[in-house]
Amino acid sequence: MFTVSLPNRSSVHILLTNDDGVAAPGLLAMEEQLLPFGDLVVIAPQQECSGVSHSITYLRPLTCEVSPRPSGESGWAVDGMPADCVKLGIDQLCTHLPELVVSGINSGLNAGINIIYSGTVAAAREAFFYGISSVAVSLEASREMDYRAAAELVFPMIRGILAHQQQPGFYNINIPTRALQEFQGLRVLPMSLARYGDNYIKREDPKGRPYYWSTDSPPPSRSDPPTDVDLLEQGLVTITPLLFDATDHQLLRQMQDWDWEQGPAERTS
Repeated sequence: MFTVSLPNRSSVHILLTNDDGVAAPGLLAMEEQLLPFGDLVVIAPQQECSGVSHSITYLRPLTCEVSPRPSGESGWAVDGMPADCVKLGIDQLCTHLPELVVSGINSGLNAGINIIYSGTVAAAREAFFYGISSVAVSLEASREMDYRAAAELVFPMIRGILAHQQQPGFYNINIPTRALQEFQGLRVLPMSLARYGDNYIKREDPKGRPYYWSTDSPPPSRSDPPTDVDLLEQGLVTITPLLFDATDHQLLRQMQDWDWEQGPAERTS
């Protein structure tokens, strides 16, 4: 089992969210684990928001209502996106500025380029915009998903992150089903950049109209050195530290030496 020595800390202000909705079993399991660790507030979407990426609501007002939690702690259901929940929580709903934001446990892995599409990861990214440590947690989809076992497995990892980090970070944790059956360890790895899941199945509805359903094939190609996707297939838990800086710094340096035309081009009659 993953263990780490920790500093004595009585309470951490924690915001817990997800993209599967305020009643999702993964959220409940993570809430149960985090509750003894600190001052916990749950702020999650009213409805499932999988695959919404970093969408936010700004063309209409956001509404929210108190969501009673089994623990008796405070909770809110927000009529918005995962990133909305974090923004609204930090600005309005939390009585203390969170020191940690946890997003999950998501139903299904969020590894490789899927982190771009993931509402779970986006919620954690939004917290990191504020300089708050954040962790996205995802569990491989299966017929019988043991969220409680996944929460018990990942909780010491979250505490270990807080114990060892020297500054706020943004982390993505993925748990394969095999790790719950036999824990083989964890690896800190980069995210895979391989494209996959590009195919669609074409079918017809009862009225003969075509529709298209995305698939998980083709599978991602293996990388050397390995990435998160590679070792998840081997049953290892993966942790990837992330950033949100999308600047291509190498190309940026090259572009400084480009010969740029200054001003509008002259027109010839």
